[in-house]
Amino acid sequence: MKTNRIVVASLLAASTFIAGCTSPGYGYPPAASSPYPAPAGNQGYYTSYGVVDSIQAVSTGSGPGGVGAGAVIGAVAGGLLGNQIGSGTGRGVATAAGVVGGALAGNQVEQRSRQGGTAYQIGVRLDNGTYQTFTQESIGDLNIGNRVRVENGRVYRY
Repeated sequence: MKTNRIVVASLLAASTFIAGCTSPGYGYPPAASSPYPAPAGNQGYYTSYGVVDSIQAVSTGSGPGGVGAGAVIGAVAGGLLGNQIGSGTGRGVATAAGVVGGALAGNQVEQRSRQGGTAYQIGVRLDNGTYQTFTQESIGDLNIGNRVRVENGRVYRY
């Protein structure tokens, strides 16, 4: 009975610690949209024209981040597997080792699954005098100073 309490306490302490270390996971900002409503009958579609003012490459990956769901799931799975090994004090030690090992392995799997890439923030001075920034995966043949057409939040050379 005492062993079960140790196992439960170990799992609870490990999951509380890991949950406290998670990062808020800020997402990547969405592409800007037009401040002007689309004409009636043409909802969700607009076209504007302007000139490229700036182009910046930005990372789209979540970054190194903190400890997330992979570590928590790994810790629980490792704890359950570790609890199946041994008896008495050995079972408690195996459970604790399973929690730690599972958390580390789960965190590594999660970090590898995050695919970092590059996106481009394109600053456009529109003909109506406003300035907007659009984010897209490629810039094609765009350069600063190019005349562009903006359709549905995507910038094209004009």
